[in-house]
Amino acid sequence: MTAIHILKEREKQIYEKGSQPFDLTCDKHSIAGSISQRACVFCGSRVVLYPIADALHLVHGPIGCAAYTWDIRGALSSGPQLHRFSFSTDLKEKDVIFGGEKKLYQALNTLIDTYSPKAAFVYATCIVGIIGDDVDSICKKMSKEKGIPVLPVHSEGFKGTKKDGYKAACEALFKLVGQGSINHDSETSKFRINILGEFNIGGEAWIIKNYYEKIGVQVVSVMTGDSRIDDIKSAHEASLNVVQCSGSMTTLAKMMKEKYDIPFIRVSYFGIEDVSKALYDVSAHFKDNPQILENTKKLVSSEIQNIYPELQKIKKALFGKKAAIYVGGAFKAFSLIKALRLIGMDVVLVGSQTGDQDDYKMLKELCDDGTVIVDDANPLELSKYIVEKKADLVIGGVKERPIAYKMGIGFCDHNHERKIPLAGFIGMLNFAKEVYATVMSPVWKFAPRHL
Repeated sequence: MTAIHILKEREKQIYEKGSQPFDLTCDKHSIAGSISQRACVFCGSRVVLYPIADALHLVHGPIGCAAYTWDIRGALSSGPQLHRFSFSTDLKEKDVIFGGEKKLYQALNTLIDTYSPKAAFVYATCIVGIIGDDVDSICKKMSKEKGIPVLPVHSEGFKGTKKDGYKAACEALFKLVGQGSINHDSETSKFRINILGEFNIGGEAWIIKNYYEKIGVQVVSVMTGDSRIDDIKSAHEASLNVVQCSGSMTTLAKMMKEKYDIPFIRVSYFGIEDVSKALYDVSAHFKDNPQILENTKKLVSSEIQNIYPELQKIKKALFGKKAAIYVGGAFKAFSLIKALRLIGMDVVLVGSQTGDQDDYKMLKELCDDGTVIVDDANPLELSKYIVEKKADLVIGGVKERPIAYKMGIGFCDHNHERKIPLAGFIGMLNFAKEVYATVMSPVWKFAPRHL
């Protein structure tokens, strides 16, 4: 294969451990023309909010923006399915010239009357920011007329990165928090948490909630997997916020810390080591109830005993194979490195869309010498290092899948399109099985491998 070169402007966002002092540039806008793998502001807000199953989600913009639907990233619901619809105001050339406020008002009026949602989110897209529609005013008016929260989400794509979309989503959620209350007539625990940054793509939220129920901790709300508006309104009554996807939800956790004095911790539910630590960290917060810690010890011990023998068999087969990781948030990459080590694989490339300096310093500590760390990568960069490091597997999302398959190597979806849960102890076993099936598949004998 012809050598692949890196754009000079991108060189400071790539680091190979052991080759030079650590000095990685990150947390900046993507370079024009580099064809970044990173998603836009609108995508960031949509990812966070649309799993709220009993809310209306209306995209105010051209129909193309509404293509980001449940079918691309399917968050599961145990009840309402309203979040699976992708509504759009379908702005045309005439609306761009004369404004789209009237169309937005009519769309909201019709949709709220038809579907009776608990709340509505209105996503402002690029063109709405350019033509200057007063989305806030329309939402305020509609909220007064219909008696439900109608919340503007300022996610105009041109104004930043996916991180700005996360922030816009957190600001919308924060307007709901504190508007409701837990039913105190029923028996409720004082050991209450919110789970932030879990989106229930494959049913993970249900697994994690079950763990907490077993150890004696009540989950007030999950934001936003299988979420309900009333639960979010009561989230201020929790004693602790447990943040999984820190890139998307740390902003909300900080807001709740400041207004409601609710502390937060960062956790991960991927891999044996990290899911165990998450449960123990929550137990430690409720140290005035030692039974929670005892319950946690029993749960962790039992769950590990159930899966460990099969993991050892898989490790024997995968030992020495090489993996490349490219994910949205760097915190997930930490867990993936540990999980891959547990099943005998080496990580030769790791990167993220939204990592910050602290994240990349942590990645550097976790990685072996020779591992390439990359911020805000593009397809050519990923291809270059997959070739040079001879990876056997790529772990990423929907945009990384075609890169792996075109290069004739295995791929494991850890983001949008998977249908099985990868969180929790059972999730670790599911992950190991999927990696094994992908890497060891005989299909690669018949596919041209461009390494």
